Amino acid sequence: MTEAVNANRVVVLPGDGIGPEIIGEAVKVLQETIRIFGLKIELQEKVAGGAALDSTGEPLPADTLQACRSARAVLHGTFGGPQWEDYPLNKKPLSALLTLRKELDVYANLRRARPFPAMLEKAPLKKELLEGVDLMLIREVTSGIYFGPKESGAFGRGIKASDTMLYSDFEIERVARQAFAISRSRRGKVTCVDKANVLECSRLWRKVMRDVHRDFPEMELNFMYVDDCALQLVLNPRQFDVIIASNIFGDILSNVVSGALVGSVGVLPSATLGEGSRTSLFGPIHGPVNEIAGQNLANPLGAILSTALMLEFAFGEGKPATVIENAVEMVLEDGYRSAELMVPGARQVGTSEMGDLVVEKIRAMTAAK
Repeated sequence: MTEAVNANRVVVLPGDGIGPEIIGEAVKVLQETIRIFGLKIELQEKVAGGAALDSTGEPLPADTLQACRSARAVLHGTFGGPQWEDYPLNKKPLSALLTLRKELDVYANLRRARPFPAMLEKAPLKKELLEGVDLMLIREVTSGIYFGPKESGAFGRGIKASDTMLYSDFEIERVARQAFAISRSRRGKVTCVDKANVLECSRLWRKVMRDVHRDFPEMELNFMYVDDCALQLVLNPRQFDVIIASNIFGDILSNVVSGALVGSVGVLPSATLGEGSRTSLFGPIHGPVNEIAGQNLANPLGAILSTALMLEFAFGEGKPATVIENAVEMVLEDGYRSAELMVPGARQVGTSEMGDLVVEKIRAMTAAK
């Protein structure tokens, strides 16, 4: 039986390293947005990751999992740290997030790349290539080569190893429907990235994508080999609206998106969605950066922007989401930067100060209306 979901609840998992700091600022921004717009959203904090390992012996305690199952959304921080490196894979802090994906049956990871004008000088690509870029990368995250059968062993006088890329039509179809539905509210263009010239799995992806496309005839569907897509992302990123890819291809392309297009992984939010009104996951995509934890140096913008994605995709609150995004853009335009975003002429501020600045912009924008 599927557990009933509280449509108004968000479970907050601060995580490890800089997680508590950046999620604290994201919650600050979210609470102010909830207050200003009168949203019926309640927050509940639980423990997961390394912090949970230390206190309970499990990276995802049963009561945390139960709370997440019954919530509409989960806002999570970063997981991991050197003190837990020697733990087995199923006990490492990051396994909390992987287990949540499985238990909540979320499969479509969304990463939006919309370079802020004030950040263009931070990105390695030329400014004229990045102006006007706004793309959504959708990566299937529960199947493919990362989860297929694996084998390693002796072979003649050496060793051989194999990792099997395995997909069912059902797994492809459900993420394809997410891609078309999301593109419908954007520019109506979906690009499926694959390697259909050599991989049988990719040929199945193409077949299923074409089948699903029949239900979205107003959408444009294109196919592109992954190596060409990586090149096109740095030559002409404006051509893309929604990119959909298998687990491994999406993983690789997300690094191109974060490094080449946006200029820093620290400002990229993410969402991981499942079916309809089920629980969804939201959080930044960078690591725990333990070396600066507790020093008020962390960049909270990826976490703050993840709350905007959450309001849009989990609660259908597009206007408050846009206000948060605009507030972040305005703070950057005013020249404020966290340590990792610094450029000549900018003013460095700490983690908490950055959150305060975003809140001030939200108040100013909403008071003017």
